[in-house]
Amino acid sequence: MLKLVPRDTDDEERFAPESPLTQDQLLSLVAQGDQAAFAQLYDQMAPRVLGLVRRLLRDHAQSEEVTQEIFLEIWQNATRYDSSKGGASTWIMTMSHRRAVDRVRASQSSRDRDTKIGIRDYDADYDNVSETVQTRIEHERVEKAMQRLTELQRQAVSLAYYGGYSHSEVATLLSVPIGTVKTRLRDGMIRLRDELGVAS
Repeated sequence: MLKLVPRDTDDEERFAPESPLTQDQLLSLVAQGDQAAFAQLYDQMAPRVLGLVRRLLRDHAQSEEVTQEIFLEIWQNATRYDSSKGGASTWIMTMSHRRAVDRVRASQSSRDRDTKIGIRDYDADYDNVSETVQTRIEHERVEKAMQRLTELQRQAVSLAYYGGYSHSEVATLLSVPIGTVKTRLRDGMIRLRDELGVAS
Protein backbone atom coordinates (compact mmCIF):
# COMPACT_ATOMS: atom_id res chain seq x y z
CA MET A 1 0.00 0.00 0.00
CA LEU A 2 1.19 3.52 -0.70
CA LYS A 3 2.23 5.54 2.35
CA LEU A 4 3.08 9.17 2.85
CA VAL A 5 6.57 10.12 3.96
CA PRO A 6 6.53 12.10 7.23
CA ARG A 7 7.67 15.69 6.92
CA ASP A 8 9.80 17.88 9.13
CA THR A 9 8.21 21.10 10.38
CA ASP A 10 11.07 23.09 8.82
CA ASP A 11 10.13 21.67 5.41
CA GLU A 12 6.47 22.61 5.92
CA GLU A 13 7.48 26.22 6.50
CA ARG A 14 9.64 26.20 3.36
CA PHE A 15 6.74 24.85 1.24
CA ALA A 16 4.03 27.04 2.69
CA PRO A 17 0.78 27.33 0.67
CA GLU A 18 1.41 31.00 -0.07
CA SER A 19 4.35 30.08 -2.32
CA PRO A 20 3.59 26.69 -3.89
CA LEU A 21 6.38 25.27 -6.02
CA THR A 22 5.72 24.00 -9.50
CA GLN A 23 6.18 20.33 -10.30
CA ASP A 24 9.29 21.22 -12.32
CA GLN A 25 10.79 22.97 -9.30
CA LEU A 26 9.82 20.09 -7.02
CA LEU A 27 11.41 17.56 -9.36
CA SER A 28 14.60 19.64 -9.46
CA LEU A 29 14.70 19.57 -5.65
CA VAL A 30 14.03 15.80 -5.69
CA ALA A 31 17.04 15.43 -7.99
CA GLN A 32 19.10 17.03 -5.18
CA GLY A 33 17.76 14.47 -2.70
CA ASP A 34 15.13 16.69 -1.03
CA GLN A 35 12.68 14.33 0.72
CA ALA A 36 10.15 17.04 1.53
CA ALA A 37 9.98 18.06 -2.13
CA PHE A 38 9.50 14.40 -3.02
CA ALA A 39 6.65 14.12 -0.50
CA GLN A 40 4.93 17.16 -1.98
CA LEU A 41 5.46 15.89 -5.54
CA TYR A 42 4.07 12.54 -4.45
CA ASP A 43 0.98 14.18 -2.94
CA GLN A 44 0.37 16.08 -6.18
CA MET A 45 1.05 13.27 -8.67
CA ALA A 46 0.15 9.99 -6.92
CA PRO A 47 -3.61 10.15 -7.66
CA ARG A 48 -3.00 10.83 -11.37
CA VAL A 49 -0.31 8.16 -11.64
CA LEU A 50 -2.40 5.56 -9.80
CA GLY A 51 -5.42 6.42 -11.97
CA LEU A 52 -3.46 5.94 -15.19
CA VAL A 53 -1.87 2.71 -14.03
CA ARG A 54 -5.17 1.36 -12.75
CA ARG A 55 -6.87 2.06 -16.09
CA LEU A 56 -4.21 -0.05 -17.84
CA LEU A 57 -3.84 -2.87 -15.30
CA ARG A 58 -7.37 -3.03 -13.84
CA ASP A 59 -6.02 -4.85 -10.78
CA HIS A 60 -5.86 -2.54 -7.76
CA ALA A 61 -3.09 -4.42 -5.92
CA GLN A 62 -0.86 -4.54 -9.01
CA SER A 63 -1.64 -0.89 -9.73
CA GLU A 64 -0.46 0.13 -6.27
CA GLU A 65 2.69 -1.96 -6.67
CA VAL A 66 3.49 -0.43 -10.06
CA THR A 67 2.77 3.09 -8.73
CA GLN A 68 5.22 2.47 -5.90
CA GLU A 69 7.83 1.29 -8.43
CA ILE A 70 7.23 4.44 -10.49
CA PHE A 71 7.81 6.78 -7.54
CA LEU A 72 10.91 4.82 -6.59
CA GLU A 73 12.13 5.29 -10.17
CA ILE A 74 11.32 9.02 -9.95
CA TRP A 75 13.36 9.29 -6.73
CA GLN A 76 16.31 7.38 -8.23
CA ASN A 77 16.26 9.01 -11.68
CA ALA A 78 15.13 12.57 -11.03
CA THR A 79 18.57 13.78 -12.14
CA ARG A 80 17.77 12.57 -15.66
CA TYR A 81 14.80 14.90 -15.97
CA ASP A 82 15.39 17.64 -18.57
CA SER A 83 12.87 20.50 -18.36
CA SER A 84 13.74 21.58 -21.92
CA LYS A 85 12.16 18.35 -23.25
CA GLY A 86 8.84 18.72 -21.42
CA GLY A 87 7.17 19.35 -18.10
CA ALA A 88 7.65 17.27 -14.97
CA SER A 89 4.11 15.90 -15.05
CA THR A 90 4.58 14.82 -18.69
CA TRP A 91 7.85 13.07 -17.77
CA ILE A 92 6.21 11.33 -14.80
CA MET A 93 3.07 10.30 -16.71
CA THR A 94 5.14 8.99 -19.65
CA MET A 95 7.22 6.94 -17.21
CA SER A 96 4.00 5.71 -15.57
CA HIS A 97 2.43 4.68 -18.86
CA ARG A 98 5.59 2.87 -19.96
CA ARG A 99 5.90 1.02 -16.65
CA ALA A 100 2.22 -0.02 -16.68
CA VAL A 101 2.44 -1.27 -20.28
CA ASP A 102 5.56 -3.25 -19.35
CA ARG A 103 3.62 -4.92 -16.52
CA VAL A 104 0.70 -5.75 -18.85
CA ARG A 105 3.10 -7.31 -21.36
CA ALA A 106 4.91 -9.26 -18.64
CA SER A 107 1.61 -10.57 -17.27
CA GLN A 108 0.42 -11.57 -20.74
CA SER A 109 3.73 -13.26 -21.47
CA SER A 110 3.49 -15.17 -18.20
CA ARG A 111 -0.08 -16.29 -18.98
CA ASP A 112 0.95 -17.37 -22.50
CA ARG A 113 3.90 -19.32 -21.13
CA ASP A 114 1.70 -21.02 -18.52
CA THR A 115 -0.86 -21.88 -21.19
CA LYS A 116 1.79 -23.41 -23.46
CA ILE A 117 3.20 -25.46 -20.60
CA GLY A 118 -0.31 -26.54 -19.60
CA ILE A 119 -1.12 -27.64 -23.15
CA ARG A 120 2.20 -29.46 -23.44
CA ASP A 121 1.73 -31.25 -20.14
CA TYR A 122 -1.96 -32.01 -20.65
CA ASP A 123 -2.54 -35.72 -20.62
CA ALA A 124 -5.88 -36.48 -22.22
CA ASP A 125 -7.85 -39.30 -20.69
CA TYR A 126 -8.61 -42.15 -23.02
CA ASP A 127 -10.11 -45.57 -22.71
CA ASN A 128 -7.22 -48.04 -22.23
CA VAL A 129 -9.60 -50.99 -22.09
CA SER A 130 -11.15 -50.17 -25.45
CA GLU A 131 -7.73 -49.73 -27.04
CA THR A 132 -6.47 -53.02 -25.57
CA VAL A 133 -9.54 -54.93 -26.78
CA GLN A 134 -9.28 -53.44 -30.24
CA THR A 135 -5.59 -54.38 -30.47
CA ARG A 136 -6.34 -57.93 -29.31
CA ILE A 137 -9.14 -58.35 -31.88
CA GLU A 138 -6.89 -57.10 -34.69
CA HIS A 139 -4.13 -59.46 -33.53
CA GLU A 140 -6.54 -62.43 -33.65
CA ARG A 141 -7.69 -61.47 -37.14
CA VAL A 142 -4.09 -61.32 -38.36
CA GLU A 143 -3.32 -64.69 -36.71
CA LYS A 144 -6.30 -66.32 -38.50
CA ALA A 145 -5.27 -64.74 -41.80
CA MET A 146 -1.67 -65.95 -41.31
CA GLN A 147 -2.99 -69.55 -40.89
CA ARG A 148 -4.49 -69.31 -44.38
CA LEU A 149 -1.08 -68.63 -45.98
CA THR A 150 1.06 -71.43 -47.33
CA GLU A 151 3.82 -72.62 -45.02
CA LEU A 152 6.51 -70.98 -47.23
CA GLN A 153 4.65 -67.64 -47.33
CA ARG A 154 4.02 -67.76 -43.55
CA GLN A 155 7.74 -68.37 -42.87
CA ALA A 156 8.82 -65.46 -45.08
CA VAL A 157 6.23 -63.03 -43.68
CA SER A 158 6.95 -64.07 -40.07
CA LEU A 159 10.70 -63.61 -40.45
CA ALA A 160 10.43 -60.31 -42.36
CA TYR A 161 7.62 -58.58 -40.42
CA TYR A 162 7.63 -60.20 -36.99
CA GLY A 163 11.33 -61.08 -36.86
CA GLY A 164 12.53 -57.81 -38.35
CA TYR A 165 14.93 -59.48 -40.82
CA SER A 166 15.83 -57.91 -44.16
CA HIS A 167 15.03 -59.71 -47.44
CA SER A 168 18.62 -60.90 -47.80
CA GLU A 169 18.70 -62.17 -44.20
CA VAL A 170 15.43 -64.09 -44.76
CA ALA A 171 16.95 -65.60 -47.94
CA THR A 172 20.01 -66.73 -45.96
CA LEU A 173 17.91 -68.19 -43.11
CA LEU A 174 15.64 -70.11 -45.52
CA SER A 175 18.50 -71.02 -47.89
CA VAL A 176 16.62 -69.71 -50.95
CA PRO A 177 17.43 -66.99 -53.51
CA ILE A 178 16.41 -63.42 -52.57
CA GLY A 179 14.04 -63.24 -55.55
CA THR A 180 12.14 -66.22 -54.18
CA VAL A 181 11.85 -64.51 -50.78
CA LYS A 182 10.49 -61.35 -52.42
CA THR A 183 7.94 -63.37 -54.40
CA ARG A 184 6.79 -65.26 -51.28
CA LEU A 185 6.49 -62.00 -49.37
CA ARG A 186 4.55 -60.28 -52.14
CA ASP A 187 2.17 -63.21 -52.60
CA GLY A 188 1.75 -63.61 -48.84
CA MET A 189 0.96 -59.91 -48.36
CA ILE A 190 -1.58 -59.95 -51.20
CA ARG A 191 -3.30 -62.94 -49.62
CA LEU A 192 -3.26 -61.34 -46.17
CA ARG A 193 -4.74 -58.16 -47.59
CA ASP A 194 -7.55 -60.19 -49.22
CA GLU A 195 -8.20 -62.19 -46.03
CA LEU A 196 -8.33 -59.08 -43.86
CA GLY A 197 -10.50 -57.17 -46.35
CA VAL A 198 -8.01 -54.29 -46.62
CA ALA A 199 -8.34 -52.17 -49.74
CA SER A 200 -5.10 -51.51 -51.60
